[in-house]
Amino acid sequence: STLLVSSIVGLHQVCVAAPPPPPSFAPIVVPPSTFSADMAKTWGDASLPEGKVTFLVGDDRERIEHVTKAVLCIRSVVFRTMFGIGMKERDAAEVTVSHTDLASFTALVRYLLTDQLDLGEGEGEQARRALVLRELAQMYQVPRLELLCAQALQESVGPASAVPLLEA
Repeated sequence: STLLVSSIVGLHQVCVAAPPPPPSFAPIVVPPSTFSADMAKTWGDASLPEGKVTFLVGDDRERIEHVTKAVLCIRSVVFRTMFGIGMKERDAAEVTVSHTDLASFTALVRYLLTDQLDLGEGEGEQARRALVLRELAQMYQVPRLELLCAQALQESVGPASAVPLLEA
């Protein structure tokens, strides 16, 4: 912007800089769901494991029971490797998951089985769950869920809420 200032000597031109706009980020684009196509892959694929698994989650080893291995394998490369190529979990009825909490791991499993994102209740809780669930989505190689969580974080986290979220 240019501002003209008059004085006894004459007119002077002074440049005035406007404050920079706040940073903005490009919106995160989430690809369409592949859930229906993924479920179709379960039909006639003899390489998929049969049976169900129970997860023992967190320090308290809380249970998520009777989860179909085949669907987990179709939706996550990590589960496909875990249950499909002879790792110790392949024939296990129970798998321990100690690196997360029950609510977040339940949200991951729910997403894999239903394609529904559950971030819980309350704005602060939703942002925290989105952060933890995004890490789980990275760990279990579920790219669309990772983007959904990043999108939820982008929409809900601002300057006032970022530091408390990261400190939690």
